[in-house]
Amino acid sequence: MTPSAARRLARFVVGLRLADVPPPVVAKAALLALDTLGGCLAATRHDFGRAVLQTAERLGGPAESALVGRTARVAAANAVLANATLAHGLDFDDTREDAIVHTGCVAVPAALAVGEALGASGGAALAAMIAGVEVMCRVGLAVPGRFHARHYHPTALAGSFGAAAVAGKLHGLGEDALVHAFGICGSQAGGIIEYLADGSWTKRLHPGWAAHAGVVAALLAQAGFTGPETVFEGEHGFYRAFADGHDGARLEALLQSLGRTWELAALTFKPYPCGSIAHPYMDCALRLRERHRLHPEEIAAVVCRTAAGPVPRLWEPLAAKQAPPNGYAAKFSLPYLLAVILVEGRAGLAEFDDGAVRDPAVLAVASRVGYELDPAIDYPRQFIGHVRIRLRDGRELEERQDHPRGGADFPMTREELEAKFRGNAGLVLPAAQVSRLIHCVDALATEPSLRGLVESLTA
Repeated sequence: MTPSAARRLARFVVGLRLADVPPPVVAKAALLALDTLGGCLAATRHDFGRAVLQTAERLGGPAESALVGRTARVAAANAVLANATLAHGLDFDDTREDAIVHTGCVAVPAALAVGEALGASGGAALAAMIAGVEVMCRVGLAVPGRFHARHYHPTALAGSFGAAAVAGKLHGLGEDALVHAFGICGSQAGGIIEYLADGSWTKRLHPGWAAHAGVVAALLAQAGFTGPETVFEGEHGFYRAFADGHDGARLEALLQSLGRTWELAALTFKPYPCGSIAHPYMDCALRLRERHRLHPEEIAAVVCRTAAGPVPRLWEPLAAKQAPPNGYAAKFSLPYLLAVILVEGRAGLAEFDDGAVRDPAVLAVASRVGYELDPAIDYPRQFIGHVRIRLRDGRELEERQDHPRGGADFPMTREELEAKFRGNAGLVLPAAQVSRLIHCVDALATEPSLRGLVESLTA
């Protein structure tokens, strides 16, 4: 009989050695850690960050794992709850496009918290991180677009499996125990996308809760608790519950590629702190603005071509998207995102403050932004941006971009990613400490412990 999907994933995780991972993938994993930790640090300044850190301290537990930005230590599962929420909270973290999962916000905090608790080496934490990313991507890639279609956030659903892989690897779980951990994760999965209605904070919590669940699942399995082996493909399993089934051939191909194709290499880093589907559109708008030296008052209308899939998240209801109620809601509003680029020429963290999204000049342009459906866009396999601007003098300007910046087809440089990290981490840490953190992450694969890295994360 063919082994179950959970068993084949578990076998990969248990057998993975850092020495077997291609050096470019190991290097990108370290960049993923750096990028993720920068987002964590920047998020500690925000209300949602303070709330989740305070809650993790109240939950407490043995003082085994650090909370980013604080001197307190708590149980590893509670540290992951907070740190993974911080990592995703500003929507500045990586994306695996086809799966639409954010991986670093789960795998990096889980590897550091569990690794610190167990006294693991940097290399062991890095290997566990890679294992978690590979598992999490495949869980999402099996059903591209179908989690969102059923009103679930893919990161919330796939994240617990990734975290269980990380924690299971570091705890040294055997194949059977890890299969049980994955089975337990299936019953912990959730994460609806109703945050889109009002810009409330629940999406930020999704990777934190998923990572917490995965760490707990690994501990339960280590203690002998059982979960169903057919958690993924079973009649009452994960894919039937959350995606109305799966494509068997696609899932089989993903499982066969374990250890040969590295999904981590295909991750996209973000140049803007907002939904990655919007990024090609934003780049198009920025190029048009700069090339034609546009002034906001010249713009009569902006029309974007889009697939149907992103419409409920980025476009509709259109009137609400043209005037988002707060900064977090603006991250999922293409009218606002294009308008702020066209007016300000940038979309950094400051452009998503609640006050910034009430700028009359930006809202005036946002009110002129609309869309038309293009069935030729193969979303989510393609993240294509297309912007057409009609000016008041009758001219039309048009721009297209076929891939998000920051991915394998249009990569951000090491220098760009390091500058992004310095910008984020420098909001809460002195420059010398930021440089020390970069050194610690760069040396992670050969470090005998995580102590230096973890200590550098405390303000």
